[in-house]
Amino acid sequence: MPIELKKTVAVCSDFCSIEEAETLLGWLLDTPKGKVNLKQCSHLHTAVIQVLMAVKPTFSALPEDDSLKDVLIATALVEEY
Repeated sequence: MPIELKKTVAVCSDFCSIEEAETLLGWLLDTPKGKVNLKQCSHLHTAVIQVLMAVKPTFSALPEDDSLKDVLIATALVEEY
């Protein structure tokens, strides 16, 4: 599964498709202090990015993939690295 929901961290890995957007949104709303770990993530569907833009969670780890980091910067989810 591309998103593993733990008690305080949602760990996204590989390719997070549109199907994960609603699940992630629900978890973030139910876990207001929850963090998102994108270290092993290589792609986020735009619906997932929209969830992140709406909720503005804290990231416990940024993606290793530079192009995905650039998307997060462009959407103002993170500052430049």
